[in-house]
Amino acid sequence: MTASEHPVSVPVPRRPRHRHGVLAASALLAVGALVLSACDGSGASGGDEVADKNTSGTSGKSGIEIKVSARDGATDAGLNTGVSVSGGRLTEVRLVRVDSGVTVKGSIAGDGTSWKPAVPLERGTRYQLVANAKDGKGHSAAEKSTFTTVSAKNSFTASYTPDGGTTVGVGMPVSFTFDKPISNRKDVESHITVSAGSGQKVVGHWFGAKRLDFRPQEYWKAGSTVTMKIDLDGVKGGEGLTGVQSKAVTFTVGRSQVSTVDLNTQTMTVVRDGKPVKSLPVSGGSPKHPTYNGQMVISEKLVQTRMNGSTVGFNDPGNTYDIPDVPHAMRLSATGTFLHGNYWSSPSVFGRSGTSHGCIGLQDHKGGGGDTPAKWFFEQSLAGDVVIVKNSPEQTVKPDNGLNGWNLSWSDWQAGSAL
Repeated sequence: MTASEHPVSVPVPRRPRHRHGVLAASALLAVGALVLSACDGSGASGGDEVADKNTSGTSGKSGIEIKVSARDGATDAGLNTGVSVSGGRLTEVRLVRVDSGVTVKGSIAGDGTSWKPAVPLERGTRYQLVANAKDGKGHSAAEKSTFTTVSAKNSFTASYTPDGGTTVGVGMPVSFTFDKPISNRKDVESHITVSAGSGQKVVGHWFGAKRLDFRPQEYWKAGSTVTMKIDLDGVKGGEGLTGVQSKAVTFTVGRSQVSTVDLNTQTMTVVRDGKPVKSLPVSGGSPKHPTYNGQMVISEKLVQTRMNGSTVGFNDPGNTYDIPDVPHAMRLSATGTFLHGNYWSSPSVFGRSGTSHGCIGLQDHKGGGGDTPAKWFFEQSLAGDVVIVKNSPEQTVKPDNGLNGWNLSWSDWQAGSAL
């Protein structure tokens, strides 16, 4: 391993008792920020420590102030720890992984006022950062911070939908699922922003301690773009729990398609951009197993899937099923409600009677081939399209059962925001 791979540690020379020692020490400090790795105080500028508990920094006589987003000695630093400067420009930043001596790649912004690592840091790892800056008059300042990033045990992340770059239906909410319970919901929610190019107001709603969804009052405007900014790196989610995510994601809302299933007539009317497109015969839930009412959002599309009744509580002999190749399946709830192709029932049931265990069936062929109602609807649908079910004897689907928060009134939705 070469010397350049190790964090530099230069012993601080003992100050001579004669006055020339002052000049010698000053010259040493002027060599550069790497000397600071031997010091335990603030930077070369000798200024006061920044009061913000989340940052460390120096402010010298030159007026240069360098801030590191992880304070010196921190054990819960974020994975995107960076540097900013005011009153000058960064000239060099070096971040080293202490256990291996490997330098972390990063870049200084074009205007010289900030630096960030090229990739997120590793969790539970000790790093040393040294930064140099100069102003227009040639004055210099430096800052050092040695810190440990938050451990996996004491950090949280969130999975989310939809993915960036996708095109979705007008009913698709932005939904976050956290890997650990969040008690500090206000701070976490305030560090996630969802904005619509249409100008629609977007509000968050907590479904328990691990799920946070965002939606506007009405469906998204067709053709608009939606951007979510996740700025959770370093945010406290609760006692001993720190966020580690920082990114921005943009997705597109496609054309508007809202389909209404009327179980009085066992038909589904497809409306696109406000105009009826087609009416299709369906077979909903049987009287013993009725389909949920309410506004449901297609959360995933599967060309073919296995459906086993035992996975959703149908275990009694004669009341269960196991179909290995259900074609053209579109999920409507987390508890197993699908709108899917049905090749095993008689064609006579479609448009006349409910025969399923709660799903909505469209006539189809085994293997999904041919020109069938199920294939047509599958190909015309996007994840995020809305399917409204009415006139079923069943209750309305719960708003957190799938992506179905549209079943809450706007006032009830806003009441679930921590802000």
